[in-house]
Amino acid sequence: MPTKTKPASAKPAAGRPAPRANHAQMAAKAYRLAALDQDFLLADPQRGVRFLLEYEKAEQNLRAWGVRTTIVVFGSARVSPDGPPHHRRWYQEARTFGRIASERGGAMDVADGLRDNVIATGGGPGVMEAANRGAHDAGAPSIGFNIELPHEQGPNPYSTPDLTLQFHYFAMRKMHFAMRANALVVFPGGFGTLDELFELLTLRQNAKLAHDLPIVLFDRDYWRRLIDFPTMVEAGMISAGDIDLFAYADTAEEIWSTLIARGLHDVPAQPVRRLRSHPRKAVRRRN
Repeated sequence: MPTKTKPASAKPAAGRPAPRANHAQMAAKAYRLAALDQDFLLADPQRGVRFLLEYEKAEQNLRAWGVRTTIVVFGSARVSPDGPPHHRRWYQEARTFGRIASERGGAMDVADGLRDNVIATGGGPGVMEAANRGAHDAGAPSIGFNIELPHEQGPNPYSTPDLTLQFHYFAMRKMHFAMRANALVVFPGGFGTLDELFELLTLRQNAKLAHDLPIVLFDRDYWRRLIDFPTMVEAGMISAGDIDLFAYADTAEEIWSTLIARGLHDVPAQPVRRLRSHPRKAVRRRN
């Protein structure tokens, strides 16, 4: 005999309540997975979590590309290859230096899975673009540590896409600049460049870095007119020896030779040695 089925409109058995819809529970913010709840992640109490995320995302990308050390290049975003003569010179020298450092410093040598002296900039236009462009000219990877600003500024087109990172917190961005820095080169710039320069100078002065970071300021005339360091010594604000924490240079080649003289390891020119597989390792998804 065919089995009898209850009609769809059949009422629940006597004594049993009708099933209740759970739409309100499913739609509630509380029910969202914490990792997918943007309102939760962006709330003020989670600032520490966001700090951790900004640190870890950059760290994983850098490790995936085998970046062991960097050469940090600071300078103005307002410099243009089509600007006034001094701007054009600064742009061209920054570009030339980015190429020289990438060819001679080990950024393309990944035989052991590691890269040294990879160009790292703030990722924007101007001097930053020029240094990334020089690395691009050499066929080497380079890093762009971008920062979220009120007036959105996109990354320049020459930093390696996988190494083009964006930060919300200046502090975390500065930390990543300092962590792998093998050398610092500072081209002319404004408030932001000065902030970045004195941040690392202070760390260097107080022995807060893992090694004696060589620092070169490009265009000695600009820097000597801008900052009278001897006056700081005369006033007792810094020690006479603090002026020796940095040097000046006026050409890209002079930057490189000065860095070498101050302890940067020079890697002899050699054919690029390729790994059999890409240095980026597959990341296993964690449950």
